[in-house]
Amino acid sequence: MTRFAVLLSLLVLQNGTLSAQDTPKRPPIIDVHVHAMKLNPNFTGDLCPWFLKDMPGADPNEPAPPFANANCVDPLKAATSDEEMQRILLEKAEALNVIMVASGDAEILHNWYNAAPDRIIPSLAISNAEEMTIAAFEDSLSNGFYKVMGEVAPQYQGMSPSDLSLDAYFGVAEKLGIPVGIHMGTGGNGMININNPKYRASLGRPFLLEDMLARHPKLKIWVMHAGYPMIDEMIALMGANAYVYVDLAGFIWSYPLEEIHAYLKRLVQAGFSKRILYGTDLMIWPKLLETSIGVIESANYLSEDQKRDIFFNNAVRFFNLDASRFE
Repeated sequence: MTRFAVLLSLLVLQNGTLSAQDTPKRPPIIDVHVHAMKLNPNFTGDLCPWFLKDMPGADPNEPAPPFANANCVDPLKAATSDEEMQRILLEKAEALNVIMVASGDAEILHNWYNAAPDRIIPSLAISNAEEMTIAAFEDSLSNGFYKVMGEVAPQYQGMSPSDLSLDAYFGVAEKLGIPVGIHMGTGGNGMININNPKYRASLGRPFLLEDMLARHPKLKIWVMHAGYPMIDEMIALMGANAYVYVDLAGFIWSYPLEEIHAYLKRLVQAGFSKRILYGTDLMIWPKLLETSIGVIESANYLSEDQKRDIFFNNAVRFFNLDASRFE
């Protein structure tokens, strides 16, 4: 049980049920990996957390298995509209004291930011040079709205993160001091080849970042999904590069809990608890916040200080934030 939970329990025992006004404010949490996306009728439905504990097999002559399943006691409910998603997500963010680094659809992102500017840190996503010219990209990062570059996901394009077609964009981020989030590692769900034929698992190797990092020695990046499952390369890359962090997004709620904890514990054992960022990879299931937070809070191999580092302190350092504004 966390110190916060212990304190809350003592207050309840002493004073009876707490009113909303009396409930102590939770310590702040920064979620570095949130998708601001319009609801897609082809990508919706409730979701069982840790659904990849039993990956379905497939046959090329049969319909593809579903992305996930809802056959569990308490599936995560999908939002049914953009408006509902915004309302519930921002309510949960307020209750849990979560600040979100969000990227995706510009309209959705601006709506979220306008509704809760203290809860949203806008991020500009780009994965190939066809999406935006270098001049437009630099102008977008210079106008003050976007504070982060990401999610950069060349792996889905069949490209290495060190592909020279993206190099000038990383150069802009380096020049402006903008931190960058890069998708590396698994594509999830054991069947990404069915709808993303350009995707290559081998292009998620953390070592593929080395040439790009050598060309941009002052660039700060965080590797999304912590390069899962390539832990040895991830540890080696972090050991060789002072400005490389990781987030826990995606696999923290999709893979088996034992696998999640084993991977996270290995990163901590290797000495990198100060470079691990909390993230969800949140899409259309607002309750992913509670689910993912619970994974860290229940990790008995983490000290309370390490949990606060992962939830908050590491992100404050990485993004050069003023911690006092979240108190």
